Amino acid sequence: GFGPFRQFLVNPSWTTAQGLKVAGLGESIHVYTKELPVSYKLTQQIVAELWESLKPKFAVHLGIARASGLVILEQSGKNSGYRERDVCGLCPTDHRCIRGGPEKMDSVVNMRAVSKHFQQAGMDVIHSRDAGRYLCDLAYYCSLYHGQRRAAFIHIPSSGRLASAEKLVPLLQEIIVTMLKQLEDPKYQSDTMVDLHPASMVLP
Repeated sequence: GFGPFRQFLVNPSWTTAQGLKVAGLGESIHVYTKELPVSYKLTQQIVAELWESLKPKFAVHLGIARASGLVILEQSGKNSGYRERDVCGLCPTDHRCIRGGPEKMDSVVNMRAVSKHFQQAGMDVIHSRDAGRYLCDLAYYCSLYHGQRRAAFIHIPSSGRLASAEKLVPLLQEIIVTMLKQLEDPKYQSDTMVDLHPASMVLP
C-alpha cells in the first residue's frame, strides 16, 4: 500500500494492506506488507529491493481509486509518460520507469477472467488496462519487470459500499486467492508465460 498522499493523511491502500496481513490468506501463504512512499525514486528502489531480497511468489500492490466505488484490477503497467510530480515535486528520469524496459508489461494473471468471476457473483469488480501513469502505474510496472510479471495491482474504492474495511478485506482475500490459483492453471493466464518459482507472497 501507499503512504500519505494529498487529502489522504492515512492512505486507505496501506490500512487495507495491513487488514489483509491480519486476516491472512490461508495457512500456507505468508503475507508480507510494505508501505511505499508516494515518491518515484524511492518506490523504484524499494520494489527492486523487495523482489531481490524476498523473492516472493507473487506481489499485490494496492492503490486508492479516487471518486470510484469499484474494485479495479489492473492488467498492464506502462514504462513511459510519467509527467505528474510526486510528493517530492519530482518526476522519474526521462519520465520513464526503467530505461531500456519494454513499453508495456502485462501480469501473468488474466484480470478480465478474475473480474468476470466476481461480476457473476454480483460484486463491483472490473478490470482495466490503464493504471494512470502515476505512482500506482510506476510501482506496478517495476514489480512486473523485476518479478517476471508475477504481480497484480488493485485499485480499491474511495467511496461506496465496498470502501469499508469490513467488506473490502474479505473481498480482496477472495480476489487474491483466485489470482494465486491462476498461477497454477495456465489456461487462464495472459498470453506470454514465465517460469514460476514458489516462495512467499508479498503485498507491498
